Amino acid sequence: MTIMTTQNRYPQLVLLVLLVFFVISFITNILNSIIVAVKDSFELSLSAAGFLPFSFFIAYAVMSIPAGFLTERYTSRSLLTASFSVIVMSCLLFVLNPTYNYFLGTLFILGLCMAVLQVIINPMLRFAGGEEHFAFNSVMAQVVFGGASFLSPWLYMELAKDQAYNSITSFLPQWIPLDFPWLSLYLFFALLALLILGIIWLIPFPENEPADPAQSGAVSAYRELFANRWTYLFFLGIFAYVGFEQGVGNWMAEFLKSYHGFSSDQIGASTVSYFWAMLTIGSLVGLLLLKILDSKKVLVLSSTSAIIFLLLSLYGPNTWALVCFPAIGFSISVMWSIIFSLGLNSVANHHGALSGVLCTGIAGGAIWPLIVGIMGDMINLQWAMTLLLLPLAYILSIGFWANPLIRNKTFGRKNLNQ
Repeated sequence: MTIMTTQNRYPQLVLLVLLVFFVISFITNILNSIIVAVKDSFELSLSAAGFLPFSFFIAYAVMSIPAGFLTERYTSRSLLTASFSVIVMSCLLFVLNPTYNYFLGTLFILGLCMAVLQVIINPMLRFAGGEEHFAFNSVMAQVVFGGASFLSPWLYMELAKDQAYNSITSFLPQWIPLDFPWLSLYLFFALLALLILGIIWLIPFPENEPADPAQSGAVSAYRELFANRWTYLFFLGIFAYVGFEQGVGNWMAEFLKSYHGFSSDQIGASTVSYFWAMLTIGSLVGLLLLKILDSKKVLVLSSTSAIIFLLLSLYGPNTWALVCFPAIGFSISVMWSIIFSLGLNSVANHHGALSGVLCTGIAGGAIWPLIVGIMGDMINLQWAMTLLLLPLAYILSIGFWANPLIRNKTFGRKNLNQ
């Protein structure tokens, strides 16, 4: 495996980055599995429940670009230490004060930390693993990311199986109320972050960390990008993708409970897990497809199949829903990479600054789940989730109007600009 070869400059840092990807995914996507339990614990409406992912993902809009400037002033070790220290404190304080308003604040703080970590680890992976191995190591990171999203619902399912005999809550009964089994996850996150902090200080970092050309650029670079229409079009593409991904991920368990009577802490959580597992498998299949077809065609195929699977999930029988919701994960697996690469390949320079702008589009994960929650209260959840066809339609349109300066290389294409 490439990450273990001597060709990597700092293989221990590559492993650290992969571990950080695991933690980011574990903390970010656990909300997909527990949102129904949180809704029941706090007796929330669908709209109020929709503010939970909003609080988390809106932090990306606030922090992504400032995080790019922070990387130019502070070392990766310092920023990693600060981020994981804040994660520890925010999770512990929430466990001690398990209220809805405090949870909203905790999710926002965690979102700020995730935004900083996302900006740090990609340039760090490129430098530590070597530029020639960046593509391979990036795929490895996505596999780790998807694997963590697959595993996190199973941890919640184990915690929810028998609360009375749960080791964590029996050890700290005054911290974890019996009717809040999901709360123990945030104690686990605090302990996990503490472990990462120890690893960060045990691993040697380079003494003179070079400025990475892929990091966010100067203010002038942003001015130039904001004058380019492609910046806005692909920002909306990332906004639409993350909004759709989280809109489906956050509400599928509630849909299965409300319309088919499936338990949210077992069947619902396992379906969420399979959704992320299929997304991981689909990303590996997508690597092959991108060597055969132009990325725009792959995007059209994935968008069309996602539309079909969404409709079957929402309007088919219960057995179809259990299969088609995970199938959506398989369909959308290549969307992030294709939209991001088409965006970067549509401008001639300032790619690091553009990456920071595109990452603010992750805030789509705040807006679309909230829209679904509000509309679910006004109409019903089935029709509200049908509105997720709108971001899918925009993603589908990218496959027709995108005009990158450089196209992806396929087996039959000799010239990248062909």
